Order: sequence, then C-alpha cells, then structure tokens
Amino acid sequence: MPNNHSQPLVPPHGKKFDLDDYAPGYSGGYDRARAEAEIVALRIRLNDLQDVLYADRRFSLLIVLQGIDTAGKDGTIKSVFQQVGPLGCSVSNFGVPTDEELGHDFLWRYHQRTPKKGSVVIFNRSHYEAVLVERVKNLVPKETWQGRYDQINQFEDLLSRSGTVIMKFFLHISKDEQRERLQERIDNPKKNWKFRVGDLDERKLWGDYEDAFEDMIAKCNTASAPWHVVPADRKWYRDVVIAQALIERLEALDLRYPPAEPGIKGLKVE
Repeated sequence: MPNNHSQPLVPPHGKKFDLDDYAPGYSGGYDRARAEAEIVALRIRLNDLQDVLYADRRFSLLIVLQGIDTAGKDGTIKSVFQQVGPLGCSVSNFGVPTDEELGHDFLWRYHQRTPKKGSVVIFNRSHYEAVLVERVKNLVPKETWQGRYDQINQFEDLLSRSGTVIMKFFLHISKDEQRERLQERIDNPKKNWKFRVGDLDERKLWGDYEDAFEDMIAKCNTASAPWHVVPADRKWYRDVVIAQALIERLEALDLRYPPAEPGIKGLKVE
C-alpha cells in the first residue's frame, strides 16, 4: 500500500521507479479552501505566460497527460486551463488509431499534432499509449513495445532540440479512488456517457497497468522531458501542482514580447 508521504514531484533520473513511494492522496499541507483560492491566481498567471509565449515565438509547449482510467485528464484540462484563451492553445485527444495512422510508424500521428513555435498543445493520452495499453493488452509483441522506450526518448529529444518544452504529468490515483469515480459515472445521469461496461474489465488489469506505468516513468524520465508524478486523489491539489509546475517552467524561459517596429514611438492615430 502507498505510504502517507510524498517523494519529490520529479523522480530521480536513471533509477528504478516504484509507485508505492508516491502517495496518491498526498495534499502538500493544502486544504480544499486554500487550493481553490490559489488556483484562481495561478490560472490568470498561466494565461499571461501563454500570451507572451504566443508573441515571443521562440518556443512551443507540449503538455502530456497520462493516467489510468478516471485519473482526471479531462478535469485537469478544464480546470488548469480555464483562463487560457483558445488563441495558440489546443487539445489533442488520441483514441484507437485509424487505418491511415496504422499505415505509418507508431509515432507518426503524434508528430502531426506537436505544437508549432508560440503554441501550446495538450496531449490527452499520448505516444505513451504505445507502451501502456498496447503492452497490457498484448496488441504488439514484447520485443516491439520494449524497443519503443528508446524511440520515444529520441522523439522527445528531437522536439526539445527544436524548441519544444515538454511537460509530462502522470496523474496518480489510488484504486479506491478509481472505484468511487467509476461508481459516480454509473450513478450520476450526467456522467453516464463516460462509462463503458468494458471499464470494469480494464480495472481488473490494475496491477498490469501499474507495472507499465512504472516502466514508462523509469525509462522515459529524461533531463529534457522529465515526468512529474502528481498526487491526484484530491482534484483541487492536483490542479495546483500542475499549474505551479507549468508556471515555473514557463517563467524560466525568460519569455518576452517582441520589440516594437522602428518609428512607432510618438505616432498618433488620427
């Protein structure tokens, strides 16, 4: 069982990773009232930084959200980016590959949707499905998914060297929390559409998915694209953690608005 303390948000590079060392219910000394008050200012700051990122055009930002079913990927996007305008910010959702996508290498469909300079793209699920669901459900041979960790690292290194800042968040929830969220999808008519009977079969694979998540984080936790393990049982703490991490990274870029066109100072509009 997970202990009741939390390791650093970013695991050490190159070391074995164990989810049991990270408590999904950890709240960092916050209570709900404090978190909900703080997230308001964080959303506004994130919007300001996205605005200057768009104007600066030296960098792009790719945000990767992964987690088991009900981990809160949709809720994170709705909450953390509530104040961020649609100009220069978009979400890419990845479901079952199409015939066109299956006709290419496994990274092709993801590369098509990476952000251009000045833009933010959020991957709701991502290229990591190739070492998660495809592994757990035996959709590809073991030697195929095992080779993908290095391929993913090379892909992310290419993006990073091209000016894309990569922020990867693993939303870590407990099995008890997942049970409650699945039950709510059954009991709440407004959430029925989110539930599929097959979700219960997926839940039976909890241990297999945990093994896959641990390998994903251990093997693809690089200096240029580190994983952030986010305690996500408490949605209000999850949102604060992710917003703070994004703001800290964007502020470190020394973003700036481009200089005005020469001769603009002193002009009067008639």
